[in-house]
Formats: sequence, C-alpha cells, structure tokens
Amino acid sequence: MRRIGLFGNPNCGKTTLFNRLTGLNQKTGNFPGVTVDKKQGLINTAVGKYMLIDFPGTYSLYPSSRDERVVLKGLLNEKDSLDLILYVADIEQLERHLLLFSQLRDTGIPCILTLNMIDIAKANGLEYSTDRLSRELACPVVGISSRTGEGINEVKELIDMESSYTRGESGFKLSADFNSIKEVVARVYPSASDYLIYQFVHHASWLTDEKSLVEQVDAFKAKSSFVSLDEQMQDTMQRFDKLERITQKSLVKEGRSLTERLTARLDEVVTHRVFGPILFFALMMFVFQAIYAWASYPMDLIDGAFAELASYLGGVLPEHWLSSLIVDGIVPGIGGVVIFIPQIAILFLLISLLEEIGYMARVAFMFDRIMQYFGLNGRSLVAMVSSAACAIPAVMSTRTISDWKERIITIMVAPLISCSARIPVYAVLVGFVVPRETVFGIFNLQGLAFGALYLLGIVGALLSALLMKFIIRSNHKSYLLLEMPGFKKPDFRNVGLTVWEKVRTFVWEAGKVIFVISIVLWGLSSYGPREKMAMAEQEVEEMLVSGEIDETGAEVLIATKKLENSYAGHMGKFIEPVIAPLGFDWKMGIALITSFAAREVFVGTMATLYAVGDAEDEAGLIERMEKERHPVTGKPLYSIATALSLLLFYVFAMQCMSTLAVVKRETKSWKWPLIQFSYMTALAYFSSLLAYTMLS
Repeated sequence: MRRIGLFGNPNCGKTTLFNRLTGLNQKTGNFPGVTVDKKQGLINTAVGKYMLIDFPGTYSLYPSSRDERVVLKGLLNEKDSLDLILYVADIEQLERHLLLFSQLRDTGIPCILTLNMIDIAKANGLEYSTDRLSRELACPVVGISSRTGEGINEVKELIDMESSYTRGESGFKLSADFNSIKEVVARVYPSASDYLIYQFVHHASWLTDEKSLVEQVDAFKAKSSFVSLDEQMQDTMQRFDKLERITQKSLVKEGRSLTERLTARLDEVVTHRVFGPILFFALMMFVFQAIYAWASYPMDLIDGAFAELASYLGGVLPEHWLSSLIVDGIVPGIGGVVIFIPQIAILFLLISLLEEIGYMARVAFMFDRIMQYFGLNGRSLVAMVSSAACAIPAVMSTRTISDWKERIITIMVAPLISCSARIPVYAVLVGFVVPRETVFGIFNLQGLAFGALYLLGIVGALLSALLMKFIIRSNHKSYLLLEMPGFKKPDFRNVGLTVWEKVRTFVWEAGKVIFVISIVLWGLSSYGPREKMAMAEQEVEEMLVSGEIDETGAEVLIATKKLENSYAGHMGKFIEPVIAPLGFDWKMGIALITSFAAREVFVGTMATLYAVGDAEDEAGLIERMEKERHPVTGKPLYSIATALSLLLFYVFAMQCMSTLAVVKRETKSWKWPLIQFSYMTALAYFSSLLAYTMLS
C-alpha cells in the first residue's frame, strides 16, 4: 500500500483535509522513538486504498520545538519512507506557506500542492494560476476547500495518477566541502537526499542517539566553520526571494481580503491588554460552567442508569462471589469510565470550536509571556482552567501545546486545580469547620472557605510548575512561534471528528486502566481474612437477635464491619502509623484508599464506616463525626486541626486513578504518572502535617 505524508503549517486546514479524506478510517499510534501522536488513515479512491500519515504542523524543516523533530525523523527514517507528499498551503498566506513546501520538494519525494481555503479567496477576489504554479514548482497544483469539499475529488484523482509519483530533480546540491560527512551520514540514512543530509548536519544531536555519528558531525562543523544559524538564515532568505518571484508571477488577481480586515478589527479587542484577558476569562467561565452544568444532566442519567442496572442485577443474580464481582466491581468499573464522557465531549466540543474560529492561537499569544515565567505555555492556561471541572479532559487538552517540556509541566500540575469531584469532600469538612454565617452582609463564610481552597490549589499548581521549570531538563530554549489565523467559520465535521476521537481514545485507552483498578479496589474492599469476616457478620447477627439494632441498622453495620475487616480495612490499619501524625485514624485511612477510585467516594466510605445509613446525608455525617472520640485520649477525634489537615490533604493529593490513567495515556509511560502521584502525595502529606502540628 502506498504511503502518503500530509504536511503543512499550523492552522492551514491540514487536519480538516485529513478528516475529509479519511473520515472515520483513522487510528492513532506514535512516531518511532517519540511520544508524539501519529494519526494515520485510509484514503479510498476509485483505484484503491492509500495510507495517509498526518505529520505535525511545522513552519519549516528547522524545528522550533521538540515535537516538530518528528517531521525530520519521519523523512530520514527509511522504514517510514513516503511515496508521496500531500502539502496543504493557505492560499491567502501562500508565500510564507511555500517555504516548508520548497524544503520538502528538495527531499526528492514527489509532491502534490493543494491551495486550501480557495472558497474564501474567491469571495475576496484573490486568484492564482495553478498552471503557472505547477510549471514553476514542477509538481501538480490544485485549489481546494477542506471545509466545503471543493477540489477533494481532484486531489484523489491526482493521488491515483502514476505521474504524480515521479521523483523530480532537487534544486539543492551539497558543495564539495560536504563530501566527507555526506558519506558518513549516508551509511546510516542511505535513502537521504542532499537536503536531508544538510538538515541532519544542522540537527544531528536532536536526530540520533549514536554518539560517534554526532561527534563526527561536530568535528566537520568545527573544521569547515559551519555555523548553523548563519546557514539557516541564508537558506531561508534565498528560498523566500525565489518564492516571492514565483507567487508574483502566478498571481492573476490580487484581492482585498475581507477576512484580514475583519481579523484586524477583532484583534484590537480580542488581544487587547485589558479587554483581551477579561474576554478570555469570561469565555473560560462559560466553558467551565458548561462542563459543570450541562454535563451534570447526562452524568446523573448515566449514574442513575448504572445504579439501576446494579440494583436489578443484584436482585436477579444468586448470592455468589461472581454476582458480587459483576454488581459491585464490573458495573461500577464501566460506569466509572462512561460517566466522564459528557465532560470530555463538552470540553472538546467548545475548545474545538474556539480553535476552529482562530481564537485559541490568540490566547496562547496573550498569556505566553506570563505563563513562560512559570515554565508553562499560553495554552496551559486553558488546561488549568478546565481542571476546575475535571482534570481528565484538561490533561487531554494539553495536546495543543507543542513544546514537550511545557506540556509535561502542564500535565503534572493540572490536577492540583480543585476539580468538581472534590466538592463533596469540601462540603463535609468545610461544613464541619466553618460556621454557616454571612460576613460583610453579602458573603457566605463557607463560600469564602470554598474559594480559598480553590485559590490554594491554583497557587500550589503555579509554584509547582515554577519548581519543575528548573528540574525538568530541555536541550533548547522554548519560544512561541505561531501564525495568527484569520477568524473563520468553524467546520462542524472537523469538530465532530475531534470530539469523537477524544472520547474514543479515553474510553479505549484510559478506560482499560480505570476498569482494572476498579476491580482491584472492589476485591480489596469486599474480601478479607475469612475468620475475621465471619466473626464480623456473626457479631452483627447477635446484636440483631438481641434487639440492639433493627434490620436496616444491621445492613449498614454489616457493611461497616466487613469493610473494617476487609483487606482495604487492614491496609487502613497498616498505614495508620504513617497517617496518625496528620490526625487521621484507620477509618480515614480506608477512606483515603477507597477514594483513590474517585475523590467523591470519601463521603460514601465515611458514611458506611460511621453507619450513617444515607451516604448523601452530609448533615448526619457531620453530626456523627462530631461525636467520634479518640480511643486513648477520649478527646474529639475530629477537631478543627484534623479537619483542616484532611482538607489540605485533599487539596493537594492525587486521589484519582482516572487522571493517572489518562496521564499514562498522554505521556506513553508510567514514569510521569508515578512521579506525579509521588510528588502530589508528598505535598499533601507535609502540608497536612504542618497544619495539624500548628493547630493541635
């Protein structure tokens, strides 16, 4: 099957064309040796099928970020050799977009040039002669609109034509000075053209781990006085001089772009130093409210449906460990995956719409300088704001950050922003510590406490990011390089495919990990040493016979006793010496373990342990906690010091297996989720220890 590489600048409509050509015939892998997604899809034409590979958007073959190196790696790697390059250029930015095309043309791989957004160009009176461009550039040229589908059939016809695969002569030839190093590089990359060898000399330390090869290239540079920056500037300027002549010669009608005029006026407001940030935070509040409010209805339906299913299965299945596994393990495990779909779908629907109209590039531009101070990126702000609803879609949204270091730091600190799952925990503990009073006539004291907890998470995230900026190493200085796209109508087909891809990725990749951990937690909570579990049940039955408790109370107490004597209970008692300095007992230890499935499980676990009966009865749980006494000192177990210590622990701790599963999926490694879990647990532990020590 012939392999076609899809290339282009960022914001040129490349992804839309990829979706248009492949539809749902897509799969995501990753490029060899790098944790960058490689989207592949099948193109079906009248003649046959072709493999289309979507390469990351880049401005030239001189990469500005670590992730963009995959373009050069893909071109140099013989096993990933391409039969054809399909290049996408924005017709309204043609001269700039042809820089990368001219470099790709010099690799010797046959090319097809598509001039995208031709519908907008026609409306603005802009027109180029595709025949002249084809003659000047020595390759097929076709005007298309990836948004409307215009010209797509012509692209497929060109892909089917044998003449499209004719390898042309590259205009780039290495000088005689390069002969010695050319032979060395050609032994490793025998199919590399002169221009790819030239690029390898520029970026050898980035492109290979072979120390001897890098040393030979460095020796050549020193001997020949090869200065990469000077060479790069000279090569780029020569190309632009040539491309300017070609585009001017091919220009039929110079239109006055309505898009450019409209964009300039909107940018006066959208990127304004004062109004720009206000508009952004208003939009992000809308996104957050949409995730939190709109998703609540389908999430409640999903939660109710799985609860009904579990109840139904519990009623019809016989008493057996397999029935318990299905009802208490498998069904909640699947539900724990499916329940996040509405939040993920809504977030990426809204973010994709903002990306499509050209707004997100302006966000990165506005906030990049501030976020760079903390080792982050302008786009990191979107992920951090989204984390206030849920860290899972926020972590997934970091794919828009091209720099590897900035993306990793964003992923590592995003879960520190308090998410909606922490609200039940905050509600119980704030209700226990803070009186329900009004201050200054309008502010609810408990509401202010909630706000303080959210602010604490934000400060923790920014300070952690600042520290990681100096710990995580990167070989190059990050800087923001982007082209401001014109404001345009969104392509809803493209938006829909993006949402579908993100949801599918979460369900099939992260969902597998969440499901397995759910089963493990069920096993730990449901089983324990046989003798102790039997004794716990017998003890409750004796109390029921003696009339000390009724049947409803017996059910709750059996659940409490079984949880206490389960392996999870033993784990809680095992970790009690470690958590005792924080003011926690073994019961809170169990809640910490079980709430790893989801933070909000804390309230239900505590309700079970204290035999409240209704896990949703926060007032009853608070009342029961107030009566709890320390078995040795007789003092109240839940003092203000303990409650604040527990609050701080939940502000900073990574108590969410779903987020860890997504981090593993996004980083393609267990290394980063383990580091994340460790540093957040340490931060939670020592902040709790400090608070409890100072207040007790």
